Amino acid sequence: MQDFGRTILVNRGNSTLLSDNALSVNNSGRDTSTMGKKVAVIGAGASGLVAIKSCLEEGLEPTCFERTEDIGGLWRFKENPEEGRASIYKSVIINTSKEMMSYSDFPIPDDFPNFMHNSKIFQYFKMYAEHFQLIQYIRFKTSVCSVKKRPDFATSGQWEITTEKDGKRESDIFDAVLVCSGHHTEAHIPLETFPGIERFKGRYIHSRDYKNPEEFQGKRVIVIGIGNSGGDIAVELSRTASQVFLSTRRGSWILNRVSDYGYPVDMLHSTRFLNTLKNCAPNFLINHVAQSKLNQRFDHANYGIKPKHGVFSQHPMVNDDLPNRIIAGTVLVKSNVAKFTETDAIFDDETVEKNIDAVIFATGYTFSFPFCEELKVQHNKVSLYKYTFLPELEKQTLAVIGLIQPLGAIMPISELQCRLAARIFTGEKLLPSASDMKEDIRKKKLEMEKRYVCSQRHTIQVDYMDFMDELAELLGVKPNYLNLFLSDPKLAWNIYFGPCTPYQYRLTGPGKWVKARSTILTQWDRTLKPMKTRYVEPSSGFSFLHVIIGLVVLLAVVFFY
Repeated sequence: MQDFGRTILVNRGNSTLLSDNALSVNNSGRDTSTMGKKVAVIGAGASGLVAIKSCLEEGLEPTCFERTEDIGGLWRFKENPEEGRASIYKSVIINTSKEMMSYSDFPIPDDFPNFMHNSKIFQYFKMYAEHFQLIQYIRFKTSVCSVKKRPDFATSGQWEITTEKDGKRESDIFDAVLVCSGHHTEAHIPLETFPGIERFKGRYIHSRDYKNPEEFQGKRVIVIGIGNSGGDIAVELSRTASQVFLSTRRGSWILNRVSDYGYPVDMLHSTRFLNTLKNCAPNFLINHVAQSKLNQRFDHANYGIKPKHGVFSQHPMVNDDLPNRIIAGTVLVKSNVAKFTETDAIFDDETVEKNIDAVIFATGYTFSFPFCEELKVQHNKVSLYKYTFLPELEKQTLAVIGLIQPLGAIMPISELQCRLAARIFTGEKLLPSASDMKEDIRKKKLEMEKRYVCSQRHTIQVDYMDFMDELAELLGVKPNYLNLFLSDPKLAWNIYFGPCTPYQYRLTGPGKWVKARSTILTQWDRTLKPMKTRYVEPSSGFSFLHVIIGLVVLLAVVFFY
């Protein structure tokens, strides 16, 4: 194999950012003049790209196998996607703001919008890959057929990987594997739960196959499922279809991207301070406060959306327009479809909607790993420590990346998983014993079953901040904000009361980035810049009341600790 790795480490001085990262690698004491163990990376999407980079940072030699002709995975829009490949519709805008979804040492450009269209996300991935010179490690149009332990795995930890390109198969031996194939590939359409669908004369598709609204012009359409895809598609169709019906079994709480004073909702609400309150306060109180806040925008009961469960018991929908479409009558919320006739839909509440032209099943996805028999999936569940490692392996040389469903961005979590896995592959970090890992898995499973409503959507659910801190603690990069309050109070204030942006996990430990502090202190500048396209007088600053509240909060934190 060509020694690309030596080149990337030498050439990092070509840019300031790369040079900074090179220093953090070289200061680790590792000899970067030669590459180390060979690592296979499966998939070149959001997780695969950062997997390649994480391997290079630790002196590993990555080879990425990507079945398509380009990077980007889910976020590369194609009108006619390949079978088994993740797919999005043309208008998709991400639900997490750019500061919360950035890779931790490569901020999204300040002139990019806070909530990006999929084309902007793809552009960011291209910039990231070019900046860190990752493309040379990717073998495009190459499918992974099998990942098998070698006969001597117990001592070597090695894997035999068989790939196929242009109809030709070849096998190679790798010291470790990073599985970055995602979990939005296999469309889930539970036809058995919708009697009569086989007699329905209209068209029905999965949301994976929905691309644009023009083909539904003037149609009467039912969208089944009230996740993010169901809400987005219902809203978009409501501007062209004659009538859209949004069918739901449970209802959903709906978040707005734009929060108080127009700031991104995840930047205001994903703070360590609020997370501390959430973890300390009784669940009934937290749910009451959250429900009251959401109902201030629109009363979910009046709109037929209100679920029986609390705000934190199901993955909520993020949608800015759905209440507007419901109040305008272009979207009608319905209960679950009980059965179909040739032309009509009969709902659980015995109401009937006639002359339905099309049904779109926004009913989610299932995941599997047919190429690796070690990764066994049952009912959309797989037993992985930190949703990453198999406790049963004699040698921890395989990691699954991005197999998570956070309320928040997946990219920074994938990055921490990759950084941790790379350190484990080199032997710099060790995992707990198999029994301890299994106990952790068991506890997480019980917590999930207790908290979430029973659904295949909630088998890989994680809390963004708590899970990031879990991974960071194992890796040794979790910021100690209590010590920072003494040594760097300005930074500590931003870390604790500001948004938990990914840059926090580059302040210390392996992979420390010299620009992490300044990037944190300027994150609100990058947030506001793309909106300030016309000069106006600035709004008044913080009032005296805000100052008093801030002091009270600070005293409470000091007293609490």
